[in-house]
Amino acid sequence: MTFGLKSSLVLLVILLFIDCLHVQAQKCKPSGKIRGKKPPRGECNQGNDSECCEEGKLYTTYKCSPTISSHTKGWLTLNGFDKDQDGGAPAECDNHFHSNDIPIVALSTGWYNRGKRCFNNITITGNGRSVVAMVVDECDSTIGCDSDHDYQPPCDNNIVDASRAVWKALGVPEHERGGMDITWSTA
Repeated sequence: MTFGLKSSLVLLVILLFIDCLHVQAQKCKPSGKIRGKKPPRGECNQGNDSECCEEGKLYTTYKCSPTISSHTKGWLTLNGFDKDQDGGAPAECDNHFHSNDIPIVALSTGWYNRGKRCFNNITITGNGRSVVAMVVDECDSTIGCDSDHDYQPPCDNNIVDASRAVWKALGVPEHERGGMDITWSTA
């Protein structure tokens, strides 16, 4: 190889590396805000310490989530996937309700990726343990404060909303369930 060709290849590799770093460094920025509406009396299910929308409060929305890696950082929340629980409507992946006794999750809108992760397994690590859970729903980051979302605000962009089976497998006592830093990856 000539010196010019070697230099060109090295330069190309460096440019590709820098471009990859630039893409990975891009952050998911808010896409907008929605104004909260007061839920009709008795319509906001506060199970699992869920928050109800407040009249006039602005809630941030996202169309994206942080970049997925082999150890994606997220915030684990507790969700009820059975009928009449705080999860609201049936799961997005199959339009059914699900038992909370199996390890299942809803992912923030960006990670849910328009249903492309439906029925795929992810590995969640937290509290010194790991569990494999199936994606069955979206934790909507683009809208909220309506009946389909049980009059709850939009999800943040880094949510892994999990059944009690996930929390149990991670060894988290019931009185400590609600929110926890975790990492996750595709299984």
